[in-house]
Amino acid sequence: MYNIALLGAGRIGQVHAANIAAHPLSRLSIVVDPQEGIARQLAEAYGASVRSLEDALSSSDIDAIVIASATSTHADLIERGIRAGKAVFCEKPVDLSISRVNATLEAIKGQENRLFVAFNRRFDPAVAELKRRLDAGVIGDLELVTVVSKDPGALPIDYIKVSGGMFRDMTIHDFDMARFILGEEPVRVTALASTLTDPAIKAEGDIDTASVTLQTASGKIAVITNSRRASFGYDQRVEAHGSLGTLRTENVPKTMLVQEREDGVTREKPLFFFLERYAESYAEEWKEFVRVLKGEVAPAPSGEDGRKALLLAEAAYQSLETGRTIAL
Repeated sequence: MYNIALLGAGRIGQVHAANIAAHPLSRLSIVVDPQEGIARQLAEAYGASVRSLEDALSSSDIDAIVIASATSTHADLIERGIRAGKAVFCEKPVDLSISRVNATLEAIKGQENRLFVAFNRRFDPAVAELKRRLDAGVIGDLELVTVVSKDPGALPIDYIKVSGGMFRDMTIHDFDMARFILGEEPVRVTALASTLTDPAIKAEGDIDTASVTLQTASGKIAVITNSRRASFGYDQRVEAHGSLGTLRTENVPKTMLVQEREDGVTREKPLFFFLERYAESYAEEWKEFVRVLKGEVAPAPSGEDGRKALLLAEAAYQSLETGRTIAL
């Protein structure tokens, strides 16, 4: 049984708490959050205690920490957790600054196998099966990857102000997905973007609509399309096209109900919220981390995966600013 300290009792922390408690080999032992009321409510739900960060890091009973706190705290908590001898599960990103990410990875050099960076979408069952079949050669040689990711609506402006920008906050998931499916590192990045959904986003200097093209040294191409507005629901699709055919994941509907009448056929709209859409992937992600704790697998995504996704975001911004394709 692995004892876990959860750092951050907010929305995503609550998701992780449920998955920790549901796994037969992990136990939520400590909850740390500056808002004591929220922390206590979550701790009581799972038989954990509310303790300080120092207590969590110094406790010999704690095997791992889960970092679900604000992005600005991630890098420091990773370093402190590793120094304390804990395994670390960290929500993306490691940091919004590539120099800070580099410094953190340098600080934990030699102990990289303790850090798992939580790009949960790799663990979506459909995506995982797509990758398995792709690697098995079902569609032959991979040629083109398409990643579609559209939010149902813009996030609160207070969040936009601290998000680091859409490429670092939203598209970073898709950069990781593209690398995961391609199986090769992109060497060229081209980006186009606009602000079309909300004047308040434009006022903050951010974007809400974008297309990014990545190309590997062998010529494989990945195309990412993003929007902060999809009126019909949370639009999340991935396609891999190869010499023998195509593998594609579809949106997950609210229910599988289909209505068929003379005047047309209708289906349910996609799930609206990311926590619903990716509930299974969060659970599978935690199962993978337990396998890391058991020593069965190396952390993947790793800290280096987090760094490379952020490097692609930085290259996309550079392409946007210069109007050029950026060579990596």
